[in-house]
Amino acid sequence: MDFSLKGKIALITGASRGIGQAVAIGLAQAGADVAIASRKLPDLEKVAEQVRKTGRKCLPVAAHVARMEEINNLVGKVMAEYGRIDILVNNAATNPTMASAIDVDERAWDAIMNLNLRGLFFLSQAVARLMKEKGGGKIINVSSIAGISPDLLPVYSISKAGVIMATKVMAQQWAQYNIRVNVVAPGLTKTRFSEALWNNPDILKMAMSRTPMARVADPEEMVGAVIYLGSDASSYVTGQVIAIDGGKTI
Repeated sequence: MDFSLKGKIALITGASRGIGQAVAIGLAQAGADVAIASRKLPDLEKVAEQVRKTGRKCLPVAAHVARMEEINNLVGKVMAEYGRIDILVNNAATNPTMASAIDVDERAWDAIMNLNLRGLFFLSQAVARLMKEKGGGKIINVSSIAGISPDLLPVYSISKAGVIMATKVMAQQWAQYNIRVNVVAPGLTKTRFSEALWNNPDILKMAMSRTPMARVADPEEMVGAVIYLGSDASSYVTGQVIAIDGGKTI
């Protein structure tokens, strides 16, 4: 029962597809009522239908978490519906460029950092203030093994390394409020977000040659670690990075 999320309220960003969708459904199956966010409401409604089939409640909210006013609107809507947030999963991310570090422009840098790091931090801050009032909570940030070791996406790698350090800072400072903050760092996962990588035969061959398990992950394989970190089973775990990568980082 330590792994149960029964009676908990979870907010998942970037939940219209891929890892976010899998996490939303997985947390509901573990007992949580959920709120899901991304930029397009019609895509969220499809996920909400799947969540409700588990017997749990689901609130879809269109929000671009790179924008402060939309962060505040998102949090306000979730609080109005549920009255609290017990678990926050920061999954929303972008990467509009594969340009090298010597070629990438400021516009691409800003787009990546504003969502992947700035938005993640300020949504976490807003939710942590509410968690503090309610006696605690859990924040799970989705980074990447690209944040541990640089890969083909240089600015994305920098942003995801920033997510790991932001997590450690939050964990250190917010433990006193009974807020635990941890990271899951997926390896190459079969989502639309990463399709340009796993659908490229040369890139895929290179990635698999460095991955002991020699295969691409499915989004659902990220869910178990998120349930663990969001539940009481991980009650003494904070500030940690769990790489879910088929062994690539070794």
